[in-house]
Amino acid sequence: MMHRSLKKSPIAVLLLSLILLTANYDIAVASAEYRLSKGQTLYVPVYSNIFSAPKKIPYNLATILSIRNTDMSNPIYVVAVDYYDTKGKLVKKYYQQPITLAPLESTDIFIPEENTAGGTGANFIVKWNSQKAVNAPIIECVMIGMKSGQGISFVSPAQEIKETSR
Repeated sequence: MMHRSLKKSPIAVLLLSLILLTANYDIAVASAEYRLSKGQTLYVPVYSNIFSAPKKIPYNLATILSIRNTDMSNPIYVVAVDYYDTKGKLVKKYYQQPITLAPLESTDIFIPEENTAGGTGANFIVKWNSQKAVNAPIIECVMIGMKSGQGISFVSPAQEIKETSR
């Protein structure tokens, strides 16, 4: 005789099946997003400060732009990293010539929290390329700040605005 809690109810089986199908679907969708590219121009949102409280009190944030070559066999070339302010004005060009990132190598650019030149709508424009089609790199900004024992951090991913055609 089977214990009541061990009996399989049709609803429980259906729910478990849906959960397993959904989990497998998410894995399949993630795999489908695998992408090769020879280069891109990317827009990366930056928040050098945000506002808190109803009085719009500025909360300054440090920013780390992270550029990660995710290809295990090929280098990528970071051609340009330009920082723009809220009005779209160029604040700073970070590389005068391309830099090479070896397979799985990373680089970053740090903007301290006291540097608020970018404002709330700042951004980086990052251009990269490669000799052959490679895994697209992961490029994102991490913003972090601390004030009076309170901390905030969040990530802002890059958005492709142009595919390089070569």
